[in-house]
Amino acid sequence: MTTRRALVRRPSPRLAEGLVTHIERQPVDTAKAFAQWDDYVRTLQAHGWETIEVPAAPDCPDSAFVEDAVVAWGDLALVTRPGDDTRKPETIEAERTVSALGFQVHNITGEGTLDGGDVLKVKDIFYVGRGGRTNAEGVRQLRALFAPLGIQVVAVPLTKVLHLKSAVTALPDGSIIGYVPVIDDPAFFPRFIEVPEESGAHVVDLGEGRLLMAADAPKSAALLESLGYQPVLVDISEYEKLEGCVTCLSVRLRGAV
Repeated sequence: MTTRRALVRRPSPRLAEGLVTHIERQPVDTAKAFAQWDDYVRTLQAHGWETIEVPAAPDCPDSAFVEDAVVAWGDLALVTRPGDDTRKPETIEAERTVSALGFQVHNITGEGTLDGGDVLKVKDIFYVGRGGRTNAEGVRQLRALFAPLGIQVVAVPLTKVLHLKSAVTALPDGSIIGYVPVIDDPAFFPRFIEVPEESGAHVVDLGEGRLLMAADAPKSAALLESLGYQPVLVDISEYEKLEGCVTCLSVRLRGAV
């Protein structure tokens, strides 16, 4: 039986100092953000996911965005090397956590940089955003690890948003959903569905046709519902002020490790 586990990481009290790249900085209500994180975790648990906390990193403002630290597939865990130097310490405890869980751990090394938010896994294809945080050497190392396992790694130019999964994510049937104004070229994706709101492009497959998504994208939720899916809404407004989305706050582990 395939297990459903998710890595999560409690936000830093310095969350409001988190990096902002493509949007204007707004004040972050830290207390509200902590409450939203609690609700996010409870929502995962309510839909059958065991949550595993990576030890908090109070001195790392962006550490709640744990997805950027690890790319997991099967029994492999690739520990990243974040593109922004201030985020590199975030991987230390993430690596210890996946190692303790029994994953075969690999690392991005040397001059390579890779943020997990740039890796969109769609069946046997990994789309990788090649932009501000992930460089060509990071893509090369990712490809070297996963291509021998039958994974096709497709690099996607990215200039308008922070991470690839800030622009597109995937439905359970493999279709890609995205918000066109922030996508460099939708033609990279053979089965593409446009959504009407930027935050509506971000979904997490919870299983059984349920899609975790932000509460501030009602038109997108209605569109996905019309396609036969069940939107599960969470308020992550404080994280959106830091270019975060529902995918960023967890690493979904579907393997049988």
